[in-house]
Amino acid sequence: MRRSLLLAFAAPLILLGGCATTQTREEAGLGAPVAADSAYGMFLAGNAALQEGRNGDAAKFLELARTQSGDDPAVAERAFTAALMSGDIQKAALMVPDGPTASEPGKRLGRLVKVVAALGEGKGKIAKAELASDGIGFPHRAAAALLGPWVSASVGDIEGSTVRPQLRGDAGVEYFGQIGQAHLFERARRFDEAETDFKAVTASENPSEIAVTTYGAFLERRGRRPEALALYDAALTRNPSNLGLKAARARAAANKSAPPMPTIKEGAAFALLAPAATMISAKQESIGLAYLRMALALDPQRNDAWLMLGDILQQNGDVEGARVAYMKPKSNTAEFPAAQAKLAWSHQSAGDKEGALKLARMAAATGDTEARITLSDLLRVNDNYPEALTLLNGLIAEAKTPDWQLYYARGQAYERTGHWKDAEADLRQALALRPDEAELLNYLGYAWIDRGERLPEAMGMVEKAVAANPRSGAIVDSLGWAHFRLGDYKKAVEVLEQAVELEAGDPEINNHLGDAYWMVGRKDEAGFQWRRVLTLKPDDKIKADAEKKLASGLGPQPKLAGQ
Repeated sequence: MRRSLLLAFAAPLILLGGCATTQTREEAGLGAPVAADSAYGMFLAGNAALQEGRNGDAAKFLELARTQSGDDPAVAERAFTAALMSGDIQKAALMVPDGPTASEPGKRLGRLVKVVAALGEGKGKIAKAELASDGIGFPHRAAAALLGPWVSASVGDIEGSTVRPQLRGDAGVEYFGQIGQAHLFERARRFDEAETDFKAVTASENPSEIAVTTYGAFLERRGRRPEALALYDAALTRNPSNLGLKAARARAAANKSAPPMPTIKEGAAFALLAPAATMISAKQESIGLAYLRMALALDPQRNDAWLMLGDILQQNGDVEGARVAYMKPKSNTAEFPAAQAKLAWSHQSAGDKEGALKLARMAAATGDTEARITLSDLLRVNDNYPEALTLLNGLIAEAKTPDWQLYYARGQAYERTGHWKDAEADLRQALALRPDEAELLNYLGYAWIDRGERLPEAMGMVEKAVAANPRSGAIVDSLGWAHFRLGDYKKAVEVLEQAVELEAGDPEINNHLGDAYWMVGRKDEAGFQWRRVLTLKPDDKIKADAEKKLASGLGPQPKLAGQ
C-alpha cells in the first residue's frame, strides 16, 4: 500500500521533466543538488525528510517541488503538510488541500488550519465562517469545539462566546471548555459566572496546576489577593515542589501586578493544548504536532506547548528542532527547569556529557525537584556516584513520602560505590513500595545472585521480572547472565541469544553471549561476538574486557556466584 501511494504521488511529476537550478536550491537553503534535482527528485527528498522528522527541510524541498510541478495537487498536499509541521501556519493556510483529488483527512485538517490562520491575522469573520462549515469532522471535533467560543469572541458574539463547548463522552472538552468559559465570562464582565466555573475546576481533592493558577490569577485581578494566597497555599501543601504554584504565590505575596486576562489568541492557543495532548497519548503524533504548531503560532509564549513540541521532535529524530523548542522557556519561567533537563538529556544522548551536566546543573540550581532528580540521574549515568549520592540524600530527606525511584536510584549509587549493605536496604525499601516493578526485581535479584546470596529467591525475582517485561533485552540479559554465574552455561546461551535478538546493538549483551559461547565450546562464535562488541561503541570497561579475551585467546575466567 505504501509503495502504491508513493507512485501515485510521484507519477504526475515523472512527466514534468522540469529542473530547478542549483542556484534556486541554494537560495532556498538546501545546499548542493540532490540526485535527479527536479520536481520529482525534490518531492522524493521532501517525503524522506518528512519521514525522518526534518520538517523544515521537508517544507523547503516540497515548496520547490510544488512550484516546479505547477501546483500538482498531490505535491501541493504534501507541501501543505510540511509547511504545517514546520510551523509556517500562514503558508500552510494558502496551500490547504481542496478539490476532488485532495484527501479527506487533508481537507479536514486544512479547514482547521484556516480557522487558526484567520484568528492569527485578526480575521474573526473568516474564522467563524470556516468553523461553521461542515468540513471539520473527525478527528478534529474536540479542537473545533474548544476553539468555537474564542472564534465567537473574536467577532464580538458575547453570547456565543460564553456557551460551554460540549462533545459527548469527551472529558477533556468538558474540563478545558469550562476553564475557557470562565475566562470568557470574565472577558464579558460576568464575574460571578466566571468564578462559578473557576471554583468548579478547582473543587477536586488535587486540582491541576492550570486550574489553580488560572483561578488564582482571576482572584488577583479582582483585588482579592488574600484569597488567591490561600488558594496557592492549599495547592502547595499538596504539591510543595511545584514551581508554577510557587511562582504564582510569590507574585501575589509581593503584591505584583496580576497576570492579565488571556487575549483571544492566547485563549485559542490554550484551547488547542488538550486536543494535542489527547492525540499524542493516542499515538497520533502527527496530528498532535500540527495542533501544537497552530497553538504556538497563536501564542509563541506558551512554554508548556514548546516542551510538548520538543518531546515529539526529539522522539521523531529532529534533535536540533527539539533543542530549539527546549530553549524557548526563559530562565525566569516555571517551565525553565524542565526545559533545561530535557535539553540536558538531548546532549547526553548525543554523547556530549560535559554539556549535558552543565545544563542539568543550571536546572537543578533553581531548586526544582525534578531537575535535581535529572541531575542525579545524569551523574550516575556518567559514573559520578558520590555527587549523585549527595543529591539523593537531600531529596529523600526532604520528601514526606519518598518515591520508590529515589530509593532505587540511591541503592544503585551505593552499590556502585561498594556500600552493599546501604544499597541492599534502599533496594528492599524500593521493592516494598513497588513489589511488582520489573526493573527493581531484576536489579536486586541479580545483585543477590552475583553475591551468592538468597539464590532461590533471587532467581525467582529475575524470572518474575522477565515474565513482566519479556521484550526487555536488558532484563532477559540479566536472567541469562544469572544462569552463567550459577554455572548453567547451556541455559545461559539459550537465554542470552534471546537477549541479543531483542537488543542486537547492546555491547554488554553481546559480550555476555560471547562468554557463554566460549564456556560451551563454541569458540569461533565467541570470538565473533567479542569482535562485534568492539564495533558497538562499548564503554571503556567492556572494550578492555573484549580486547583482553581476543588478545589472550584464553576466553573468560568466570567466577561462580558467591566466589
